[in-house]
Amino acid sequence: MNKQELIDALAAKLNLTNKQEAEKILHGFVDVITESLKNGQEVNISGFGSFVVMDRSSRMGVNPQNPGEKIQIPATRVPKFRAGKNLKDAVRTNK
Repeated sequence: MNKQELIDALAAKLNLTNKQEAEKILHGFVDVITESLKNGQEVNISGFGSFVVMDRSSRMGVNPQNPGEKIQIPATRVPKFRAGKNLKDAVRTNK
């Protein structure tokens, strides 16, 4: 499902006749999560999952253009999503 399909599904689920409203809702949702993560906060949606920021330590890697050369990959912060129990159960039982 791409972004436009998600907007269409959201509009249908919420009985919105104007898909621009569904797009605003989706953009607002993404913006709130992004800002919270930028500020170091964790976003928990009960039954769905958690968005968190993890610190990834620096490490040695291989230069893809020259596989014989080692390079230092710097430490960074990355977003992660941890699925909640209800989401895991729904995915597991939907075969």
